[in-house]
Amino acid sequence: MPYLTIRTNAALDRESGERLLQRASALVAEQLGKPERYVMVSLEPVTAMLFAGSDAPLAYLELKSIGLQERQVPELSAALCSLMERETGIRQERVYIEFSSAARGMWGWNGATF
Repeated sequence: MPYLTIRTNAALDRESGERLLQRASALVAEQLGKPERYVMVSLEPVTAMLFAGSDAPLAYLELKSIGLQERQVPELSAALCSLMERETGIRQERVYIEFSSAARGMWGWNGATF
């Protein structure tokens, strides 16, 4: 049910991209206390992007999850920004993250909803 999208203008080789996806999936599961089997992560590398008028490496992340609480967001933001810096070299001040909570009945899976 958690879905993390990572968009970046940084060129990542295949191995780096796969490692980022794996580590992001595990981090989201751990941070939200949800089974990793429900976590989905996508990576959209080399997207044309500017931040503060500069095309220096940057990333935009979106994390959507059922029941995401505002009190969870500061720790999630710190963990995801740290992950991006560690795995891609993108400085934390060049990462934006949008968090949103989805209603259980508005999230479909396996022919039904949660």
